[in-house]
Amino acid sequence: MSAAQKWMYGGLHSNMLLQYVAWVTYPVVLITFSAGFTQILAPQAVGSGIPEMKTILRGVVLKEYLTFKTFVAKVIGLTCALGSGMPLGKEGPFVHVASLCAALLSKFMALFGGIYMLRNTEMLSAACAVGVGCCFAAPIGGVLFSIEVTSTFFAVRNYWRGFFAATFSAFIFRVLAVWNKDEETITALFKTRFRLDFPFDLQELPAFAVLGITSGFGGALYVYLNRIIVESMRKQKTINKRLVYPAVVTLLISTLTFPPGFGQFMAGQLTQHESLVLLFDNQTWYKQGVAEEFVYSSHVPQAWKHPQVSVFITLLLFIVMKFWMSAVATTMPVPCGAFMPVFLIGAAFGRLVGESMAAVFPDGIHTDSTVYPIVPGGYAVVGAAALSGAVTHTVSTAVIVFELTGQISHILPVMIAVILANAVAQSLQPSLYDSIIRIQKLPYLPELGWGQEKYNIRVEDIMVRDVRYITLSSSYRDLQEALITGQLKTLALVESKESMILLGSMERSQLQSLLSQQLSRARRLEYLRERAQDNGTHVPTFPQDSPPRTGRGVRFLEQQLEEAVNFNNCKIDPAPFQLVERTSLHKTHTIFSLLGLDHAYVTSTGRLVGVVSLKELRKAIEGSVTVTGVKVRPPLASFRDSGNSSSTGRTQEPVSWKGRRINGRVE
Repeated sequence: MSAAQKWMYGGLHSNMLLQYVAWVTYPVVLITFSAGFTQILAPQAVGSGIPEMKTILRGVVLKEYLTFKTFVAKVIGLTCALGSGMPLGKEGPFVHVASLCAALLSKFMALFGGIYMLRNTEMLSAACAVGVGCCFAAPIGGVLFSIEVTSTFFAVRNYWRGFFAATFSAFIFRVLAVWNKDEETITALFKTRFRLDFPFDLQELPAFAVLGITSGFGGALYVYLNRIIVESMRKQKTINKRLVYPAVVTLLISTLTFPPGFGQFMAGQLTQHESLVLLFDNQTWYKQGVAEEFVYSSHVPQAWKHPQVSVFITLLLFIVMKFWMSAVATTMPVPCGAFMPVFLIGAAFGRLVGESMAAVFPDGIHTDSTVYPIVPGGYAVVGAAALSGAVTHTVSTAVIVFELTGQISHILPVMIAVILANAVAQSLQPSLYDSIIRIQKLPYLPELGWGQEKYNIRVEDIMVRDVRYITLSSSYRDLQEALITGQLKTLALVESKESMILLGSMERSQLQSLLSQQLSRARRLEYLRERAQDNGTHVPTFPQDSPPRTGRGVRFLEQQLEEAVNFNNCKIDPAPFQLVERTSLHKTHTIFSLLGLDHAYVTSTGRLVGVVSLKELRKAIEGSVTVTGVKVRPPLASFRDSGNSSSTGRTQEPVSWKGRRINGRVE
């Protein structure tokens, strides 16, 4: 809840109906504006941004995701979404915004000497660290978190660049807070004051372990619930409108958090920042069945106390309601993330466990006749790190927590809980970002897993044998047919149909341009002009890009298509990535992950025998592989005789070309 919403709500205290109208109208207007603005200006700004950045860093080109228009939509849309007070996060959008800044700076630097594609990727890697670092003023955790969520393999040469950029971003972020007089000096964002001499007892470690395991199940449930909501909303044609859905969701959540209503049982008037500050408090809230008096002098702590309900019920309702509210809110078509809401839910769950431990052991756990009371705030810190780590499948949330709180007194419980939470969550569900990648059908490569049968599969089992290629003697008609039927970004160039020796590859866009020039309007007019001069007739005129309908036009088309392709001015990649047919699936997966490949040609003694792309590799790993001409049978692969080669020395000729011809029209 923002200051403006608090002012509107407090100014109407005499009329509850007007209070409710003000309470729900403010977020509905902001969320609706955010959704409409991003949809009109740049729909690519919707969502987190981390899944898209992970895809881009793999080498996949996503159009319009790193443009100035997307930057404007992301910044303005995120500002409105966060100001609405909905349970939304900012870490993912910050990563996207930082990456947008890096991409725009790269384009700017290109005007003064150029920047290579590799350098552009390095800048994006550092930008991801900046996004997390300036979000929580956690440069170390930001670098580690960005590596975990965006990279399968990370170039160590980018390590210091990420730390350098993230440190300065975190420094500027906290200096601005000092200049704005929000802080007296540069300090942790959620500073805690846990005792340092004896922060926890060894006998509490089982409770921390149970907290981590439970958080693992909770993280997997959150990812599953988020995916189910997205898939269900896509099927609902009535509510699945760009502005109707976010307005309905915001109205529902605002109604449930209305303080005089149900919100009084779940601290509905608190912002996420205020909630975390109170949850990390080292004072015990529960004593003898009633909420203990808070040491703070403001009205904010009163949100956790209710005269008829104990603090346990308040925390439990807060966890349950925020859990599904966050899962629903993050599916709205606005710039938003999920890390901060999950972090808050984990802190509340940890606080609930800590308060329960304090109730079971009111005098603390006795050790050597010395009494050390339970610190519920420590459990909140552990729970926040564990649940956020389970949802994102990262361990670096532990480091982020240490930098957020400014203390490492609970380093052992935090690490135990985070590792156990990750172990449970990774065995049940993909991470939230990988789940979004699959929902959006972005190119991805799943982990290979531990199944022994996958290690016995070879490239020859999954490759596509019906390869689209061109030869040195190919005509433009052959080129046209290859472009119509093929889908890969590049086409293989072989010596001849008989030898099938792979000479290189050419980009699809270059071949399309070559065909367009051959069938262009200028060449057609030149052909007709020559014929007219020979026959002494008038040269006809044609509209721009009009298809030939006369007999002379058709003859021109046939003549142009029968000519041999001239490759003299073409850029040919003489060394496209190649695999031999007996390369294992494990090695292929490693190569694709390390180099960010989209496809690779399969050769046998230099002869092209097939091609394997990300699609075939993904299907093989997921266990449902049926590709053209090949069906993977893992049991058969398990008993394969390693001494026999499946290659018969012949290459399957391409089947008859499919698809329509371009009848004179350049497409």
